[in-house]
Amino acid sequence: MDNARSKSFDPAKADPMSVAFDEAQSAAARGEVPVGAVIVKDGRIVASAGNAPRALRDPSAHAELLAIRRACEALEDERLSGCDLYVTLEPCTMCAAAISFARIRRVYYAAQDPKGGAVDNGVRFFQQPTCHHAPEVYGGIRESEAAALLREFFGERR
Repeated sequence: MDNARSKSFDPAKADPMSVAFDEAQSAAARGEVPVGAVIVKDGRIVASAGNAPRALRDPSAHAELLAIRRACEALEDERLSGCDLYVTLEPCTMCAAAISFARIRRVYYAAQDPKGGAVDNGVRFFQQPTCHHAPEVYGGIRESEAAALLREFFGERR
């Protein structure tokens, strides 16, 4: 699924984390690290994306950033106040900064990323005094499923 408005997608019936996992699996099928992200506002999915740095030849093309860009475009606003982000992997520092600048209300993530994560690991971006906006964060949602998806992806490449 390229974005939330494609095909027979019914946002009223969609579980955002399931859509994020669908995006992650699509990314893996394209040879990208399997991470998917979804932005929700008022209970409706407004944007979704999977990782695409290789396809776009853009190191910033993480699922979270692509979903944020699509949501800003769909909502015609650079601020995503009142929006929630669902993502299959703990956001990195770059994505955490974008989440803060976009003023996302809540972040729900699946697997922790002890090496590259910046929310509950690493720099803990939202806990820094220089962070202008810190969303509510809920981690570990379907963590084992996300971890298995990542292990399988990297296991096939080793």
